[in-house]
Amino acid sequence: MKWLDNILLALAIIGCINWGLIGFFKFDLVKFIFGDMTWLSRIIYAIVGLSGLYLISFFGRIRSAVDD
Repeated sequence: MKWLDNILLALAIIGCINWGLIGFFKFDLVKFIFGDMTWLSRIIYAIVGLSGLYLISFFGRIRSAVDD
């Protein structure tokens, strides 16, 4: 499962960078590369969102690792 954690963390970081670009420069990298709400860009947004939701479980795992 470590490989899944690493892949999803990388996707979440990419999503954070994209949101930073949108916030600071009004530049959407996913839209620039894949088009404005094409099926491919929607899939990318969905995968990044799901990986962020999965990473919420890190909080519980970090807390349990500290308690051990």
